[in-house]
Formats: sequence, structure tokens, C-alpha cells
Amino acid sequence: MERFETASLALMPGQKVQATVLSHHPWGVLVEIAGYENAGLSASIDMIEQFSRTTSSHDELLALFPAIGSQLEAVIEQIHRWHSPVPVRLSIRPDDLESLSWRCDFCGEPITVSPGGDALVLDSRSTDGPGSHTVISHRQCLADRIRPENQGGRARALKIGHM
Repeated sequence: MERFETASLALMPGQKVQATVLSHHPWGVLVEIAGYENAGLSASIDMIEQFSRTTSSHDELLALFPAIGSQLEAVIEQIHRWHSPVPVRLSIRPDDLESLSWRCDFCGEPITVSPGGDALVLDSRSTDGPGSHTVISHRQCLADRIRPENQGGRARALKIGHM
């Protein structure tokens, strides 16, 4: 992996993408995200995690697996950039496509990650080497953790993404 892998930096939790189903596995499907075919990503949809609680049998769950080669709309649920290939977990749950919720990494309370929500997505990197870690936070949770005397930093945390 390059010091700072950059191809995946345009992808964020909550972002909608188009994906093509490449293969079926016992847990779900591997997919390819449109526009990122050669970007060193490993994208997947965990069908068991997403749908096993809403189905009454294993056969019913298997029937929900999208066909190999099919194209579908998905939302990025998680992306981890600490090693290559960069694993990307997608969701195709109807509720998540409408508005993806997650838990704030600071306070643990629910947060809307989809556009229009109150989430900030922070990618932390080390000066020592490759990889990064994504932190999802409420604006206020981040602002509260910035030193009180850094009023500019606190104000910017509350304004990121707002016009």
C-alpha cells in the first residue's frame, strides 16, 4: 500500500454508489463499485447480517441474494483504509438507502450519516506509515473535544459541510 492510499478517499460512509455483483459467498456477495474497478477495493454486502433477522428460513434468505452480474444501488456503510485492498462494506437495506444511521464513535448515540445528517467523517492518519482509520462523529461531539481556547477549530467543526 502506498503511504497514503488515495483512490478510496473519495468514498465516505453514507454515500450512495452503483455496484455490480461479482460472486456469491455463504455470508453474502462480493461487488465492484462503479468507477472504482481498479482502485484496490474489496467491496461486499453481508446479506446474513442485513437480512437474516427478517427472513424465516435459509432458503428465503438465499432468495434475497442479488444475481451475479446484476447492478444495484447501495450505500457505503463502512470503509477501512488500514490495509490493502481497502475493504468497503455496503448496505442495500431499503431503510439505509433512504437514510443511513450509525453510532457516534465518541458518545455512542445514533447519528445520521447520509447527506443532510449531522455526522462528520474523520480519517485519521499517522505520519509514520500507511493506512488510516475512519471516525464517525456528531459535529458537537467533535467540537466538544477540541480545546476550548481553540474557538476557530471548534467553530469550523460545527460548520463543516454547511454553507
